[in-house]
Amino acid sequence: MSLILASASPRRKELLKLAGIPFRVEPAHADESALPGESPKEHVMRLALLKAQTVAARHGKGVALGADTVVVVDGAVLGKPASKAEASRMLNLISGRTHEVLTGVALVDAATGRALSAVEKTVVSVKPLSKKEIEDYVKTGEPMDKAGAYGIQGLFSVYVKGIRGCFFNVVGLPLPCLFELMKEFL
Repeated sequence: MSLILASASPRRKELLKLAGIPFRVEPAHADESALPGESPKEHVMRLALLKAQTVAARHGKGVALGADTVVVVDGAVLGKPASKAEASRMLNLISGRTHEVLTGVALVDAATGRALSAVEKTVVSVKPLSKKEIEDYVKTGEPMDKAGAYGIQGLFSVYVKGIRGCFFNVVGLPLPCLFELMKEFL
């Protein structure tokens, strides 16, 4: 299977390499805005499929992999922060609380248009964060390109109290879920 990653995410590239899955990169550049009335689960599923379909349409062969990750707190979707102030607001929201991380994953065959998709959910508990801890973390720049304004695999790891579900999902690509889709796809 010739896999085309429809994302420029360094974390997704790193995870695919870690799993020994050969791939090439071709970002989809899709509009990631939520649609009115769309649930978080519907949102990540739609975007993962849209990204994979966009890239698959550019090719006559190969399988496009689309993925989208969001953090959900009290039903509100936290994507990537647009500013340091927004990152601080997001970190205040998850401080001392439990939230969900949802990732939509989709595979689309460029030759046939056949598509398979799934959504993975992981529950993450975060320790209470002081104002100074949030300020210091935001100053590192790490939160700026990550859903929910944190990277579980980076500096923020010291604030994670626990997780229930797939760790790789929180990083941005649930490898066991992807592997199951790939097995079905073959």
